[in-house]
Amino acid sequence: MGGAGFTLGQLAAILKGTVDGDAARVVTGVASLEAAGPQHVAFVADGRYRQAALASRAGAFLAADDVHDLPAPVIRCREPRLTLIELLHLFHPPASVVPGVDASARVAADARVHPTATVGALAVVGAGAVIGAHAHLHPLVYVGPGAEIGEESVLHPHVVVREGVRVGRRVIVHAGAVLGADGFGYTWDGSAHRKIPQVGSVVIEDDVELGANTTIDRGTLGPTIVRRGVKIDNLVMVAHNVEIGEDTVIAAQTGISGSCRIGRGVVLGGQVGIGDHVTVGDGAMLSSQSGVVSDVPAGVKLAGTYGRPLMEFQRIWVTEAQLPDMLRRLRALERRLEELTKGE
Repeated sequence: MGGAGFTLGQLAAILKGTVDGDAARVVTGVASLEAAGPQHVAFVADGRYRQAALASRAGAFLAADDVHDLPAPVIRCREPRLTLIELLHLFHPPASVVPGVDASARVAADARVHPTATVGALAVVGAGAVIGAHAHLHPLVYVGPGAEIGEESVLHPHVVVREGVRVGRRVIVHAGAVLGADGFGYTWDGSAHRKIPQVGSVVIEDDVELGANTTIDRGTLGPTIVRRGVKIDNLVMVAHNVEIGEDTVIAAQTGISGSCRIGRGVVLGGQVGIGDHVTVGDGAMLSSQSGVVSDVPAGVKLAGTYGRPLMEFQRIWVTEAQLPDMLRRLRALERRLEELTKGE
């Protein structure tokens, strides 16, 4: 049924929603408001997108109860964003994976690969490594000696998991990410930088997603830890001995220096920079390009370099645009004052 499409009535039943309009209409896919045609369902997140929906050619819409007067039938639901996830899975089910080890892969004799796991072409699994049930190592993945990959985790091509790193269950690691490279630690001996051995590890807990080309360095002694449910974007750098709390979200190109503690439910925007040994409290939010070198209290919203309270930063930002005009007026006032005081 998925290949030929679904009627809106069928979709509503599966998604536990209702249909306003022709429940017999058939759709064969999901598309954006701008790209959708008569065969598509398009998503209307909220009333802000109503004008775009009115201009759309979509054959149907997925929308919340408070979005009205749309130009095609509507599947209505209480949580449209969560329902969109289910809708996308219906039209784009995950590709089937055949368990087993590809003939070109290299698996150490004492590594343990679960019979339901998949190890792709030219992947390498080192001595004593453990690959859990239904885990999927795409081609060209490297899993070092003594590393562990939890059940149902997916490592995309060119992922490197260095020796002794532990990856939990249902973790997704995108292409090119490196887990467990040496931390950036040196001591000056008077004539050269002496490398400090990085003998710790990395622990990635369950349900984490790590973006492409993200790097998480091993600890100097203890582990670098990424707690359950953390979501990290592409090109993020996490230094040695950092701990990132549960359900934190980190956008692209952020850099976190060594020995930082990032709390639970923190949001870090793109290109945020955090100095070493900084603690960011639970629920704090740092907007894009914020830079901090001192502790951030829980729940605080910061912006700018170095990070200021968000409202203060916005007032300063608005004022900066007024500075040229303010300078002209100030100079005019100075000239006027000089004229008034000439005869004194």
